[in-house]
Amino acid sequence: MCGIVGIAGKSAVNQSLYDALTVLQHRGQDAAGIVTCQGDRLFLRKDNGMVRDVFHTRHMTRLAGNYGIGHVRYPTAGSSSSAEAQPFYVNSPYGITLAHNGNLTNANDIAEDLFRTDLRHINTDSDSEVLLNVFAHELQAQGKLRPNEDDIFQAVQGVHRRCKGAYGVVAMITGYGLVGFRDPHGIRPVAFGERDTPDGKEYIIASESVAITALGFHTVRDLAPGEAIFINDNGQMFTRQCADNPQYAPCIFEYVYFARPDSTIDNISVYKARMRMGEKLANKIRRVMGENHDIDVVMPIPDTSRTAAIELANKLNVKYREGFMKNRYIGRTFIMPGQSQRKKSVRQKLNPIELEFKGKNVLLVDDSIVRGTTCREIIQMARDAGALKVYFASAAPPVKYPNVYGIDMPAKTELIAHGRTEQEVCDLIGADGLIYQDLDDLIASAREGNPEITEFDCSVFNGEYVTGDIDEDYLDRLAASRNDSAQRKKNNPGQGGAPTIVDLPNDLQVELPI
Repeated sequence: MCGIVGIAGKSAVNQSLYDALTVLQHRGQDAAGIVTCQGDRLFLRKDNGMVRDVFHTRHMTRLAGNYGIGHVRYPTAGSSSSAEAQPFYVNSPYGITLAHNGNLTNANDIAEDLFRTDLRHINTDSDSEVLLNVFAHELQAQGKLRPNEDDIFQAVQGVHRRCKGAYGVVAMITGYGLVGFRDPHGIRPVAFGERDTPDGKEYIIASESVAITALGFHTVRDLAPGEAIFINDNGQMFTRQCADNPQYAPCIFEYVYFARPDSTIDNISVYKARMRMGEKLANKIRRVMGENHDIDVVMPIPDTSRTAAIELANKLNVKYREGFMKNRYIGRTFIMPGQSQRKKSVRQKLNPIELEFKGKNVLLVDDSIVRGTTCREIIQMARDAGALKVYFASAAPPVKYPNVYGIDMPAKTELIAHGRTEQEVCDLIGADGLIYQDLDDLIASAREGNPEITEFDCSVFNGEYVTGDIDEDYLDRLAASRNDSAQRKKNNPGQGGAPTIVDLPNDLQVELPI
């Protein structure tokens, strides 16, 4: 999962891009990058690390210009090398930079076609670079010295014809303007906003509405599936539907875990959706455990599950307590690259308040259970703190299948719920009882916010991939690239495997390294 932002401004946008990326930091902590445009010159800074660590004053002062795009990243099937930090750049045509959230499911086939047919070289394992080169080739095929909005939208149509999977994109065409577009299923989110200034309107494109409103912009709307937006160098804004048969199917895991609760995605408040998840989970607990359950206290696993846990406690008429204090200087456990590192981080990240556990039957609430590593450690921490019984509730159904649309969920063999009953999962994590959300209730929790959306991508729960191009062979190849041992080899290329290309400079002015 990644976060993207693009701004077409009337004054310098470097600070605004930085601020937007800090708001989107939850979507990726592995790398960050910003590229700005002043006239016909580009200025780039990107590297591994958090936003605050990648950008220092000396970098920010170089990022001149009124147009720019930014990206925060964590790796999925790719490596964590800084060579794959975004935005990516290609010099032909015009000089295009691009940042991407999602995953192309046919990236390997396209990369081969790009080399043999389009004569384009791909320098990394990133599908984002593949997407950039497809867009560049389609734009070059228009054959214009100066592209207009029609040429831009024709190029996006070409991307939709060739690329399959999920993608939310911002791109900048040097000296011509800012582009944003969304895959034909709307799996990954993209919204845009505007604000008035004395010099005219400024525009912003971002993964989540919170990055728009936090900077003082007014959210106009989400891009529709397959839709594109273009703001030219004169500040004129154009939108157009560029897909032949768009079908709304946004990723439901955005509402479960990834998005910030203060965001609105596809006219659905993430906060209200999580409240409804808590209500429906409380109703299921009543059905499963009865009205005379012995739960003394409800506690969230901070932070994502807090909204659902509060509403669940209210519905059950049970005390709500904060039983764990979180160390905010530890990254999100879900996105850590290795199992051993995940295990080590849990106790560093969370510390129990013993007086809230001692002598009580505790219901712990989390947003989801993926590998089971984190919740097993947390349950043991609760017992060590003196809990009599520890029940565990998940605001999402069992995660049984890998995600192919840009979320780094592991091979299915590493998913604790794959091939197991709920009781077997309960035994493995060491809980006295386990309650999962029903899939129909999860869908209803999101859809109530926008009844016009009739379908969500729920593939991690039901194995039904909305793009229709995923088979067992694809999942087997994905598993080989995503399991922990494969990740260790990618992140340590000196330990066997093919040699890698030396990273290109991450500070760039025009085409020359600083």
